Amino acid sequence: MSVRLRKWTNAEGKVLERWMVDVKVKAPGTGKVTRVRDFAPVNTRRGAEQHERQIRQQILDGTFGKKEEQNQEQQQPTQEPIPTLREFVPRFLKVSTNNNKHSSIVSKQQILEDHLIPAFGAMRLDEIRVAQIEDFKADMRKKVTGKGKRKKPLSPKTINNTLTCLRKLLATAAEQGVIEHVPSIKWLKVEKPPFDFLSFEEAERLISAAEPEWQTMITLALKSGLRLGELIGLQWNDLDLTTGQLTVRRNIWRGVINTPKGGRSRTVDLPATMVRMLKDHLHLKGPYVFCDAVGAPLTEGDCKWPLRRALSRAGISREEGRIGWHDLRHTYASHLVMRGTPLKVVQELLGHSTIEMTMKYAHLSPEAKQQAVQCLDLPAPATPEGHKRGTWQ
Repeated sequence: MSVRLRKWTNAEGKVLERWMVDVKVKAPGTGKVTRVRDFAPVNTRRGAEQHERQIRQQILDGTFGKKEEQNQEQQQPTQEPIPTLREFVPRFLKVSTNNNKHSSIVSKQQILEDHLIPAFGAMRLDEIRVAQIEDFKADMRKKVTGKGKRKKPLSPKTINNTLTCLRKLLATAAEQGVIEHVPSIKWLKVEKPPFDFLSFEEAERLISAAEPEWQTMITLALKSGLRLGELIGLQWNDLDLTTGQLTVRRNIWRGVINTPKGGRSRTVDLPATMVRMLKDHLHLKGPYVFCDAVGAPLTEGDCKWPLRRALSRAGISREEGRIGWHDLRHTYASHLVMRGTPLKVVQELLGHSTIEMTMKYAHLSPEAKQQAVQCLDLPAPATPEGHKRGTWQ
């Protein structure tokens, strides 16, 4: 191979790795074979492949190992100093703004302000190495969040989210040629987080206890699995009350309109009771199905207390914490699985990008597996024509 990753252990016992090029090229005309082994200036596979192409071209052009006279006469430019993490943050956020949703940008800004800038802000990017990252990880595991009885250590997921943000920042610096390579980062092992959902009886109590102006929205959350931002962004032209379907086309988060999570729209079928409720909910305030008095989209703050009041009136509470809008989405998925809906169908209705995301609901339907294996006791079907001893003829 002309491009490979070389690993070795230094005198201190530290494992190092660099991408290198090992290439042989026969010069045209002379037939002379030139072999070059060199470390890539950008320590990534892509950087090494680019370096290998440049070397090949220089050998073919006869310019390999030579410098033009004008370059010899020119003074080498001064190398730009490597910035500190704090100095590089604006460049990182600019790249993130071009490629991420508003919610992701806000999350990164919060992580930077709360954790990364206090820990690494004064350090040059090339000074942030494996040892410094491991020290930072150890400090994060000692931190606590909350006050009083709610005081608790940072969760492994929060720490991993912070490490992911740091990794993306350093990767951006490497892509822009600011640093040569990105240090290795080891994430903490995270158990699948538990989720809460309402029983069938609790869901009915919640709907009955909801204030009239909020009853349709809460019911739709339970009967469609839409996220809160998708409910807020739902417009009348997204509904087809004849066929009983709605199309999720947008998500509104902190006033910013964007595509749904996953970047694509999806269609959700509605039960007949939900269609009737939406027909009764029709209004002329504006395009949004759920809006304020003047037709403007709701905010997350507008939706917080109506749900809490309904839960309180319904007598629904949890020792682990409050039920929120996302738990209504969990309730929708859980009820589907408990009624025997295939997980693949649930995945499509929820808009999950992978079936692994939906598998957390699988334990709610143990009878599905029990019923599935019973088919093995059924009479054997006829062997398809052309099938012989495990091979198709």
